[in-house]
Amino acid sequence: MTLQIITQHTADNANARVLANDADVQALDLDGVERVDLNFPKFTDGRAFSQAFVLRRRGFTGDIRAHGDVLIDQLLQMQRSGFSSAVLRDDQDAAHGEKLLTHYKAFYQGDAVHATPHFADVA
Repeated sequence: MTLQIITQHTADNANARVLANDADVQALDLDGVERVDLNFPKFTDGRAFSQAFVLRRRGFTGDIRAHGDVLIDQLLQMQRSGFSSAVLRDDQDAAHGEKLLTHYKAFYQGDAVHATPHFADVA
């Protein structure tokens, strides 16, 4: 799964749930939900990373979108935590963010998207 970078928030018709970063995603009813919007009130507040990870582990396959104080430095970790899209803060360079996402071709340890560690894929 590749993270889609969005430079400005646009309204769309997806059946979305907007959650605060202290919401309990373990108890969230996901029936009919196509997108979950998770908030980063400050770039130093990483609770939304955990929320995205839990949603993916629960089997949610829809769009998990990051909003708020989203920096390009966070994009790779967002992708590995289960986010599928991110709305960047206005002062961030989307092109540079795209480049950062291609810097590493693979990771040794598993993540929310590919739970199996890299070494376990070797026969």
